[in-house]
Amino acid sequence: QVQFVESGGGLVQSGGSLRLSCSASGSGSIFSGSMMGWYRQAFGKQRELVARIGPGGTTTYEGSVEGRFTISRDNAKNTAYLQMNSLKPEDTAVYYCNFPTFIRSWGQGTQVTVSS
Repeated sequence: QVQFVESGGGLVQSGGSLRLSCSASGSGSIFSGSMMGWYRQAFGKQRELVARIGPGGTTTYEGSVEGRFTISRDNAKNTAYLQMNSLKPEDTAVYYCNFPTFIRSWGQGTQVTVSS
């Protein structure tokens, strides 16, 4: 049973940076061979995929975060990261991680709040 634990969120001013971490415990060898994704859900909106990274390191970003967010992974630690720079108030949301190609149970997420 895979359990995702997200951390690193917080309150930051517009233009600031945060680095999120996602630990995928119980994933074993699945993690290294799977695409990982970071999602976010703003209040009153649907959850959306904002960044993903393939097993080989190929990355894809949603348009509004392109050039500001960087996704990475450490397969030895079964951990994914999301470096977020030049944050904007519209980035305010709860951030989650999961496997985009086969969604597992969602973790609790980590709250990111960007003040203007």
